[in-house]
Amino acid sequence: MNHDDIYRYAPEIYEALISRQPSLLPAIREICDPHGLDIIDLGAGTGRLTIPLAQEGRSLLALDASAAMLEIAKCKLRAAGGSAVWRTAVCDMARIAAPSSSADLVVAGWSLCYSASSTSSGWESRLDVAMQEIRRVLRPGAIAIIFETLGTGYTEPSPPDFLTGYFALLEQRYGFSRRWQRLDYHFADVEEAARLCGFFFGEELAKEVRTNRLTVLPECAGLWWRRF
Repeated sequence: MNHDDIYRYAPEIYEALISRQPSLLPAIREICDPHGLDIIDLGAGTGRLTIPLAQEGRSLLALDASAAMLEIAKCKLRAAGGSAVWRTAVCDMARIAAPSSSADLVVAGWSLCYSASSTSSGWESRLDVAMQEIRRVLRPGAIAIIFETLGTGYTEPSPPDFLTGYFALLEQRYGFSRRWQRLDYHFADVEEAARLCGFFFGEELAKEVRTNRLTVLPECAGLWWRRF
């Protein structure tokens, strides 16, 4: 099962995996205070960024290409409450389902990479369209924050080869600043670690988890941000 199929048919297993990582709200707060802002979450998935930001913002629009993922996010939003008036919509990065100049903050966690992987032809054009859309929906002086992987199973950044071109363009063409942090997975036991990692990352990593009896899987995350 590839990632598209997981997002469409098994979002609850994906949710179980990412729930083993710490919150990214402290990292967002280091860049901007989300309190009282109008926020758009691009590629919101099951709500990794959506849920904590809904506790802070004035409004929150959660967008994803997978309706199944958004259903989980909606259930979590209803349960969590929060200050933000929220809604969800199915869309892709080529046309963000939001009016122009409607957001103070756009976040995109582990989502733009699917449009900007060098394994797919035309990735630079797709990235440029996505960046134009982000610029369109942001108000003057607003901020975009992008999170992506810098290596699963690594204690220091080791970005996938197929994303290095994308990362370079974020900084060199689009003017984003960058830093990185550890975002390790913490599992209840070895079997849970192997099951969840194997499902999403593949059996080779699951075998490594079992062989080394891992309950903590290192993960490096990159954080890019820019004020527009």
